[in-house]
Amino acid sequence: MDAELDGSCVLRAWHEHEAPLRRWLRARVGEDETAEDLLQTLFLNAVRHGVVFCEVEHVRGWLYRSARNAVIDRMRLKKDEIPVPETLASTAEESAPLKSLASCLPQALDALSPSDADAIRRCDLEGMSQIAYAELQHLSIPGAKSRLQRARGRLREELTRACDVRLDEQGRVCCFRCVEDILSAG
Repeated sequence: MDAELDGSCVLRAWHEHEAPLRRWLRARVGEDETAEDLLQTLFLNAVRHGVVFCEVEHVRGWLYRSARNAVIDRMRLKKDEIPVPETLASTAEESAPLKSLASCLPQALDALSPSDADAIRRCDLEGMSQIAYAELQHLSIPGAKSRLQRARGRLREELTRACDVRLDEQGRVCCFRCVEDILSAG
């Protein structure tokens, strides 16, 4: 079988460039898990390109250019995330209404479409990365991020409707009551 068709060129590239690419990615993204996700995606793209990848004259250059583009895409996605300083961590008193609001969550999730509920369960409740979710659902990373943001918005609307959520002056949940509880009491 021809080397270009059996994928040995991708395996050869993996053996030659995996470790330096992993170090390069870690230095740029600062997180081992994210670097590993990007590295796997990078080589998966090489496999998908198949014969085209095998015909590349400068494999190392192709891999690093692709890695640089992946890091840039990741940074574009992360710029919308704002880290919360530890000094702003909520106290037990502030988070009590949120903890009790969690009892309304299963009801609100059940009211969402299956794809919305799945996105929230996997990414927000189970901790799956958006990159892994995108791959699982065969979506682009921006597409997965967009789906999750829309699902969160619909969940917020459903929680507000089904749980009669009230906010204080700072926009934090101060109180709520499940509409089902209201209807059964009345």
